[in-house]
Amino acid sequence: MGLTKQYLAYRPVDSFNIISSGRANVNFAVVDRTEGRFVASPAAENVVVWDLRLGDRKLTLRREKFEVTALRVSPDHLHIAVGYADGTVQIFDITSQTYYNAIGSLALHKNAVSILRYDNQGMRLVSGGLDTELVVIDVVEQAGRQRLSGHNAAITDAHFLQRICEDSNNIVVSCSKDTQIKFWNLETQFCFKTIVDNRTEVWALAFVKDFMVAGAGESGMNVYRLKQREQGDRGTLESAVEGLSIDEEDSISPVSVVNCGVIQRASKGRCVNLVADPNERILSCHGTNDLIENFYICTEEEVKQRLAKRIKKAKKATTTTEEELSQELSLSDEIKRLESIKTKQKIKSIDVLLGLNKELRVLVSLANNSLSLYSLEASLKNRKSSEETSVKVLRSLTRLGHQSEVRSVCFTNDSLAIGSGAAESFKFWDREVMQCLRTVPTDYVLCLRFVPGDRYALLGMKTGKLLIVDVGSGDIVEEIPAHESELWSIALLPDQKGCITGSGDSTIKIWTYELIDSNEQTKVLSLLHKNTLKLEETVLCVGVSPDMKYLAVGLLDSTVKIFFLDTFKFYLSLYGHKLPVLCLDISYDSTLIATGSADRNVKIWGLNFGDCHRSIFAHDDSVMSLQFIPQTHMFFTCGKDGKVKQWDGDSFDKILTLPGHIGEAYSLSVSPNGRYLVTCGSDRTLRLFERTEETIVLKDIQEEEREQMENEQLATGEDNSVPLLPGLKLPSRKTVGSEQAADSIVECLEISKQFEVEDTEKPEIHPLMLALQVKTPTDFLVTTLMRIRASDLEEALLLLPFSTVCEVLERLPVLIAQRPDELELLCRVTIFLFKVHMKPIAATKTMKPLLMKILGLLTNDVNQLRDCLGWNLHGLSLLQTEVEQREGVQLFREATQARRKREKKRRETTKRRLQIQMV
Repeated sequence: MGLTKQYLAYRPVDSFNIISSGRANVNFAVVDRTEGRFVASPAAENVVVWDLRLGDRKLTLRREKFEVTALRVSPDHLHIAVGYADGTVQIFDITSQTYYNAIGSLALHKNAVSILRYDNQGMRLVSGGLDTELVVIDVVEQAGRQRLSGHNAAITDAHFLQRICEDSNNIVVSCSKDTQIKFWNLETQFCFKTIVDNRTEVWALAFVKDFMVAGAGESGMNVYRLKQREQGDRGTLESAVEGLSIDEEDSISPVSVVNCGVIQRASKGRCVNLVADPNERILSCHGTNDLIENFYICTEEEVKQRLAKRIKKAKKATTTTEEELSQELSLSDEIKRLESIKTKQKIKSIDVLLGLNKELRVLVSLANNSLSLYSLEASLKNRKSSEETSVKVLRSLTRLGHQSEVRSVCFTNDSLAIGSGAAESFKFWDREVMQCLRTVPTDYVLCLRFVPGDRYALLGMKTGKLLIVDVGSGDIVEEIPAHESELWSIALLPDQKGCITGSGDSTIKIWTYELIDSNEQTKVLSLLHKNTLKLEETVLCVGVSPDMKYLAVGLLDSTVKIFFLDTFKFYLSLYGHKLPVLCLDISYDSTLIATGSADRNVKIWGLNFGDCHRSIFAHDDSVMSLQFIPQTHMFFTCGKDGKVKQWDGDSFDKILTLPGHIGEAYSLSVSPNGRYLVTCGSDRTLRLFERTEETIVLKDIQEEEREQMENEQLATGEDNSVPLLPGLKLPSRKTVGSEQAADSIVECLEISKQFEVEDTEKPEIHPLMLALQVKTPTDFLVTTLMRIRASDLEEALLLLPFSTVCEVLERLPVLIAQRPDELELLCRVTIFLFKVHMKPIAATKTMKPLLMKILGLLTNDVNQLRDCLGWNLHGLSLLQTEVEQREGVQLFREATQARRKREKKRRETTKRRLQIQMV
């Protein structure tokens, strides 16, 4: 048997250049008890918590492959819930030392998550998806509770209704692209009220005081007043069905909704976002343009003052008496328009925070990969003049990333720094810390190379110009009008004396380096035009063989032509690609040339005779960039499918696929020492990879990829229905994890049977039991159930056949008796199995004694646990009182003050209501 060829693995280090991606929203976050300074922002597949004061990353919450589509910081600022494009929701604890590990992961939707929203206590989370469904999650249990289906289009917003009445704790309000606003009862999982008076898609909802504001596809925002329906006004369900109290569906609704007006926005087009601050005093909205409109929600005293002022003004203007004037409140009395904020770019998302002295802070995520923090005064005072404004830009994060997609990347010759070019600038990055060192404003950069010595960089522009940039000072030394059309490619000559450029004007030019005197008595680099090769087709890429013998040119006619470098005499034509050749590279020993094309193939040719060694179907879309690793025949490719792959040019094998870009990958660069790789793509990230000492064997990698593909397909199919329960809608979604969990339960029961059947005094312990460090079948089954994720448990139990369910139920009395420490888990399993298999269990006569036994055991244990919790709670409160009396210090002062403030507010509200009633 021959030796197996081994390779060293490249692994991702980190991604940089991205500040905020536009698909998800941004949120203020609290870190180290500091409010208004930190923001949580989506960055492709990660979430970055930025420190706006220092302009640096504080935390990074990572996940591979799928883009972040929604995020929400919990009301207690301890957790961040993140929704992804595959329908998964992950919850991170940002106060923990291991903040980067998700404390819970739930597969909820078939498509991307569109909205996440916590309730006031942060105990529940509602998630809306593009699959038209809503899922309510219990954050503590980390499992779904209800799945709400009824909308006909993607969910755009959802809120818990917790401000109107006692019943409203179990009400969720949602809106969708189907133009409807629905009110859901979580106990029955049904919609009890639908508002259909919007003519266009409803994009956002906001709740302030007793108002509900709906932002739709028009410039006007509908405002609804929500009130608790009195018991006498509410008809019973029976009377509504019989038609005795016909008031549409309102006869059984605990909430009455009245349309009380329209807020007219200054900007045209649809409303994208509606955001209210946590105290519900400010409402901000924006559309598809660059204008943020802010509204102030007046207090009751301010409303009375504005009403009196309006009546007084109306009496002066007209001769009508006071009785004839309207004493009723209008929407303009309760909501006042504040100053609008005009941004420099199109807005993607906003968040607001009202601070001390009525300072309003507005966090804005812009379409050009930047974050801005604005400040303005939120008061009822009118400005003296239209030119006077209180809007200020407090912070702005722009320097840390390109404001457009990066088209080209390149390593310096010492492998310590990276250059990147985009539509608006060239940036110079430190590879070690991944920080931007220099930014040079330019036109559209198509390609770039560093000159030997790394002091200067050559930039090929879309206009055909060739720019020489001094990296140290960040200045453009010279602009050379090199070509008449796009300058697609720059190749450095191996003798380090010049370079070659290829352009869309069908010419190739050779340049030599020249040091010329500048005004400051120092010499600067310039380029001297030496020779021109005119071709019949557009030049897309050029390359020079390291032995300075050949010049390779990729053309628009799908061929690669090879010329002698010294005479420009034609040598070979490599034809075989069906679409234009976009990239090429020549190996270090000038024996191989690899070409990548828009036909998705990579071809490896011999440079001596022009013979095609192998054609490889490399990517699912155009191959955009290709480069050999120095001193090897291995090379990297990246394509418009976003993937980055490593290949062996001798055996023609694919070595590995690296985690690529979300969207398209445009360019890559391998460092001269072969240790690092950097790529850029349409997701605005620069991704850095490093070669490790980890060896990989091709067969192992291929086996892993095959297993991964198999795992992506569910063995039991996508169908989620239960034969005996056609209307069952579980809040969870079937995943590979739930299938594996069901298999592990079945396997555990089989091993337990074998263990109990063996006659020997000391039966041999199964290897799986040894691995889990258990010695009895009871502990084995409990440990197996504990290892199943909370979000996968119900789906796993649903997949079990009825015979296995009976076995689990028979073992439950022993489990409850021997493992009271896992009472909560055993209760969940018992209740769910009874709920799903109630009919066949009830039909089995032998099950009745077992049911009574389980019921008695569970009732007894739950009562004991409740008594234990109550004892501990009152014991701790007694200890707290003793410590406070002895030390003279109040414990948990902040929490106590917050509670007292809430109680004081509630007492004042009650007192005010009594006064109004008396009047």
